[in-house]
Amino acid sequence: MIKNLTRYTLAAAMTAICHTAATAQVPTAAYAWDFGAGAGMSGYIGDANRANPFKHPGFTADLTGRYIIDSRWAVRASLGMATLSGNTSEVVLPNGANGSFNTTLCDLSVRGEANFLPYGKGETYKRLRNWTPYLALGAGLDIAFTNGSTYVAPAVPMAFGFKYKPAERLNLYAEFCMTKVFCDHIDDLSDPNQIKTDFYKATDWVSRISVGFSYEFGKRCDACHYVD
Repeated sequence: MIKNLTRYTLAAAMTAICHTAATAQVPTAAYAWDFGAGAGMSGYIGDANRANPFKHPGFTADLTGRYIIDSRWAVRASLGMATLSGNTSEVVLPNGANGSFNTTLCDLSVRGEANFLPYGKGETYKRLRNWTPYLALGAGLDIAFTNGSTYVAPAVPMAFGFKYKPAERLNLYAEFCMTKVFCDHIDDLSDPNQIKTDFYKATDWVSRISVGFSYEFGKRCDACHYVD
């Protein structure tokens, strides 16, 4: 399921990129920056849980800063945390491997966001929409504190979400994010199936469903006049 989700997300991201590139003119955004926060439910896919990522739900929260390139594109930096847990009571592993884990995950990531629609409010001549679905893809670094041990690994977050702008500078969003962590220690089980070459099964995934808000600042100048 996660393999297919990853393929669909990447395919949709490429479609959005091609669609945006084909647009003759992309409207600018009224503000250049925003800052916000979000919270929600976290989960995990790995050796101790292979089907439902939210079988043992945890808590996730993050702080975000975003540079708004235009009404279609943005670059977002995020500092977040998530709690994860699980056990092997319902899976069968080679050599009788078993155990349980409790993990606190901290992550720092940078990602690009592509809006499906020109996003904004208050500038009707630009034909902006105050809502849009969006896709995001990026790179990050995760630190996992698992059963008394600490692990650091690179990660790739992939997300699909929905933004809504109830006011000119306020944004609300809901998002589903899957993060591929290039580490097999989040669940304190290091490749019990001995399939190190398998991209999906030999490392762990972190899932998040979250809602949040952001507030924009740094108003752009729509018309700059030169005065001698």
